[in-house]
Amino acid sequence: MDRAPGMSVRLKLTLSYAGFLMFAGALMLAAMWVFRYVPDAAIIAIGRFVPDLLRDPAPRAAAVLAFLLVFGLLGGWVLAGRMLAPLARITDATRLASTESLSHRIELEGRQDEFRELADSFDAMLARLEAHVAEQRRFAANASHELRTPLAITRTMLDVARNDPHRDTGELVDRLRAVNTRAIDLTEALLLLSRADQRSFTREQVDLSLIAEEATETLLPLAEKRGLAIETAGDMAPTVGSHALLLQLSTNLVHNAIVHNLPEQGTVWVTTSVHPKRVVLTVENTGEQLTPQFVSTLVEPFLRGTERIATDHAGVGLGLAIVKSITQAHDGTLTLTPRAAGGLCVTLQLPAAPPHTGR
Repeated sequence: MDRAPGMSVRLKLTLSYAGFLMFAGALMLAAMWVFRYVPDAAIIAIGRFVPDLLRDPAPRAAAVLAFLLVFGLLGGWVLAGRMLAPLARITDATRLASTESLSHRIELEGRQDEFRELADSFDAMLARLEAHVAEQRRFAANASHELRTPLAITRTMLDVARNDPHRDTGELVDRLRAVNTRAIDLTEALLLLSRADQRSFTREQVDLSLIAEEATETLLPLAEKRGLAIETAGDMAPTVGSHALLLQLSTNLVHNAIVHNLPEQGTVWVTTSVHPKRVVLTVENTGEQLTPQFVSTLVEPFLRGTERIATDHAGVGLGLAIVKSITQAHDGTLTLTPRAAGGLCVTLQLPAAPPHTGR
């Protein structure tokens, strides 16, 4: 929330307490003036009822101090309540958030100060948490649906085989094996995604160019089968991370570039480059024209077009989602851009490894 600049809470408290003390001091001076300039006749009249008041001025001072104490307590209570009112609203919002009511916002009005900065930060945190929880629920629902599909297919095929005992079991076994393989691949992809999200991996210095080359060599037979050419280029790109996860990332990118390419005579370009503070892996491929709106949704889990479902090596719809998760776990950035000539350009940037200093 954009706010106009205002005084800090510390300055407000300082000015408030100073003003309150000045006011209390003025009351004391006024009381002393009253007692000093009270007519003698009035003092004599008062002395008839309170003789000690004339003999000793201490009761006068005690009465003034008692009045100032009561006034100070009441005034301080009211002043503290007004100053801490924003904190009470923040506390109430925290209690609501603890009960999973993440839609509530503080929306503290007024000029910028420490309390309002805290409230705005808390509102932003609630917004991020709400979006994250919604994403996790959507992911869980999609994962459950994806896992339920092969299980439902398996049950249907088994029911058909039980009702038709003369059916060829060889075909049934092959189909069951394909469905089971898909379920295993999906489960392993989910575990890999969870591992990357939790950052539970050992970091070491690796060369991203060698990892990309390894992924390319692994998938070269698939590219040749589809009549595609893979061109690689680049320099050494040292970074720090998990070799296994970065290999999975590179494999997913190259696999995606092969599967979503032209039917024949397509090309995949895999290049690496190094910069003072980062290393870059770029994977481009020819293909159909893509819109920026569609490209922005490609990293969503389980997003699959009809062409991916209908082809072999289709994956489970988590390829780019895993790439995004591994990138974030390595403190990198992932950029997807549609190519003007058709196809996709994926740019991965990771922090460069610190220069090795020997003794």
